[in-house]
Amino acid sequence: MRFTREIVTLNDLDGVAGEILEKASNYKIFCFHGEMGAGKTTLIKSICRKLGVSDEVQSPTFSIVNEYEDSCKKPVYHFDFYRLKNEEEAYDLGYEHYFFSGYFCLVEWPEKVKDLLKLKKADIFIELMAEKRQITVEYD
Repeated sequence: MRFTREIVTLNDLDGVAGEILEKASNYKIFCFHGEMGAGKTTLIKSICRKLGVSDEVQSPTFSIVNEYEDSCKKPVYHFDFYRLKNEEEAYDLGYEHYFFSGYFCLVEWPEKVKDLLKLKKADIFIELMAEKRQITVEYD
């Protein structure tokens, strides 16, 4: 399955975040693709709002993973693999604990660990365009 939406203002994001969670409701791993500054973290903030996360959501660039709590007190994991030099570093982090937990895993820069993400996942591509962003979601 695949769908595409265009985002013109930040106000459009919450609707798209809700649609992503609704249409890909059988998925817990969401991989966010896009160049630096495309809006990956901003979309993740909207998805976390929809999940009822009340913590401040920010990119875990230095910690690599942040853990939040959703409205049901379940963990939501947010990864930023930008700084990883190789997949071995993800093993050292204990990625299996997170990816096989059954909880939401929101992954920025998934191409850094592509061999570890051969799991059931939804891929979200954010493309910068003149005056807007295009978000394409792909899932089985």
